[in-house]
Amino acid sequence: MTTPLAILETVLYAEDLDAAERFYREVLGLPLVARNDRLFRFFRVGGAMLLLFHPETARASRDVPAHGARGPGHVCFAVPERELELWRRRLAEHRVAIEHEHRWPNGGRSLYVRDPAGNSVEFASPRIWGLPDPHPAPSPSHPQQPTPD
Repeated sequence: MTTPLAILETVLYAEDLDAAERFYREVLGLPLVARNDRLFRFFRVGGAMLLLFHPETARASRDVPAHGARGPGHVCFAVPERELELWRRRLAEHRVAIEHEHRWPNGGRSLYVRDPAGNSVEFASPRIWGLPDPHPAPSPSHPQQPTPD
């Protein structure tokens, strides 16, 4: 029996897709891969995708099965623990309040904020799950720009 290799995409929902797009592009520095004004915004996160959908529109019948959720969701971004302070400064520069900070029993720390749709957004060292820290990413103050194929 085989098992999945990784999570390929994660979905959050936002009524105001424009505000959510600004948050994920400007504050987090994620490259926008695709957009549909009324339905979605898709962002690349390393080797995975973050999909933001308008909740009511995503529940309508389309070429793929309808989906949706009510209330805030949660996503956790893996960051090297030594870069958490850089993220704290980046969030403060964009006037994004840190809602909670947590030290985990396995080691590692997390910072929690809310996106414009009220979703819980966590920045954490993978050590919280007993996993190794990722390789350092580009500085959040100078996110890497996507390169053309």
